[in-house]
Order: sequence, then structure tokens, then C-alpha cells
Amino acid sequence: MKTRKLGNSDLNTSIIGLGCMTMAGLYGAADEKECIATIHAAIDAGVTFIDTADAYGGGSNESLVGKAIADRREKVLLATKFGNIFSKNPGRGADGRPEYLREACEASLKRLGTETIDLYFQHRVDKEVPIEETVGAMSILLEEGKIRSVGLSECSSDTLRRAHRVHPISALQSELSLWTQFSLSDHVKVCRELGVTYVAYSPLGRGILTGTIKTDADMGEHDRRREHPRFQGENLMHNLNVLAPIKALATSKGCLPAQIALSWVLAQGDDIVPIPGCKQQKHLRENIAAVDIHLSDSELQWLNEEIPPDFTAGSRYPEAQMWTLNL
Repeated sequence: MKTRKLGNSDLNTSIIGLGCMTMAGLYGAADEKECIATIHAAIDAGVTFIDTADAYGGGSNESLVGKAIADRREKVLLATKFGNIFSKNPGRGADGRPEYLREACEASLKRLGTETIDLYFQHRVDKEVPIEETVGAMSILLEEGKIRSVGLSECSSDTLRRAHRVHPISALQSELSLWTQFSLSDHVKVCRELGVTYVAYSPLGRGILTGTIKTDADMGEHDRRREHPRFQGENLMHNLNVLAPIKALATSKGCLPAQIALSWVLAQGDDIVPIPGCKQQKHLRENIAAVDIHLSDSELQWLNEEIPPDFTAGSRYPEAQMWTLNL
């Protein structure tokens, strides 16, 4: 497995990671035994970047990850997040107060069963607390050895610049995929200017780019995607058209649509690390295999022409949550 340097830190990461959010059952039921086996298989294959958050399953996802990596902690670049309190306080959305940060960090360390978090993200920006104050408090945790690098998630480019002036930001995490390309014209450019790694979550478009979702019936009754405008009604019917060029290219190259989608993300730059989520070993192996698929310049250009940045219909999150992004 090839590696990439993590921003301005002294850490390295595999060029593809594993997002563990779906193991919390947000996109349908998850089997704990299979989830742990999937994490083990990822590490055995050389995937070092394991990503979770205290908001996933109310902390249960961190506990699961901690259990999975207990006997192989030294092989993992462990990333988690704090501050996303939307489910508890929709009006505020995030908590970036230094006292809350310390409390959240201590709780995550306990659930993860580790003495230090390799990459600690502020999950959402707190509109009531200056980013300088939050990042300053994060830098103190770094000095104490509780974390090893600082990250931000779903912030604006202006906020990233302000935060970086307080303490070097190692990574910015946000969406990037063939149907979510907004970051390429803004955030990715600023990351490169500052030497920040861009961690791309949902590189498979929350599953839409795998070809497994054809109607809303393919999502379970309690699947959180049902709440997202992109997966509803006419929006979903339009958005499914994204698959045609991806499937065509996959057929010509003898691979899966998901592998084309991941290869496209990887081709956007050596400073971008996709972290596709999965909860089964089969899908993990398929995702890892995308590392060895090369898209030519002409193939990339064709995909970009067939799937322009403004292709997708509907907002990324339910309308009530959109205000929490890009602060």
C-alpha cells in the first residue's frame, strides 16, 4: 500500500483509508463481528487511516473501533472527531468551547482505548466560538500528547486560513466524489496553498456511485439517506443518471463502477486521501483494488465532461442541517 504524508505533521497515511460511520448502522443494520473483521482486513492490507467520530452512534462507533484495533494500535493512524452536537442541539449544531473539547477528547480516548489520537478533527465549526479559540485549545491537547495532529471538517476556506494561523492544520475533511465536486474549485486549492491534506469522505456518493441503489426501496426504512434531498423523489431519479458514464468506463476497463469512482478521486491529487465507508470485507477488498486502477488523461476528461460539477440535484444534507456547513 502506497502512503502519503499527512499535511504538515510527521505522520504518514495510506493513500486510501476506511471510514467507519456506516458501522454504526446509519445506512442500515451492521453486524459487529463483520465490522471488526473488516477493520482487521483493512489493517492487514496496509490501510492505516481509520476514521470515526464521537457523533457516530453516540460514541458506540468509537468503542467498536477501539475494540477492533486494541491489539494492533501501532499499525493505525487513528482519526476521530468532536463537536457535532446537532442531534442534541439543532439550534447550535456544534460545540467548540475549550472546556467541551477537553471533555470530549477524554471521553473519546477512553472509548477508543488509547492514550493518544493521531488526528483529531473539529467535526463542525461552532458559530458561537471563534475558531482561533477552539484550535488554540486543540494545540494544548497536542502539547499534552493527547492528540498528534489537528484537523477540521466541513469548514469554510476562510475559517481554515484563520485556524492555520493559530496552529498548523494537518487535514481538512469534507466530501469529494464525482457527484460532489464543490471542493475542487475552493477548498482543495486552499489546502494546497497551506500544505493541508484533503480527506475525502463519501467518495462513493454515499453508495450511489456503486450502482447498488436504483430506487428508494434499496434503502432500509431507517436508512439515514432517506432524509437527504439527493435521495428523494425526482432528485434521486435524476441523480441515478450519474451512473451511465461510470458504468460504461468500468465495463471497458473490466472493473466495478465503485472502483472507477474511487480512482477518479485518487487522480485529483497526491494530497487527497479518500476514506470510503464500508462494513463488509467484500466491499473493502473492492475499494482497495481501486488503488491499482489508472485513469488516463482522456478518460478523466471524458468523465468530467459527462459529469460536470453542477450535475447533482438536491442538497448534500437535509435542509435543516445545511447551515452547519462551510462556516
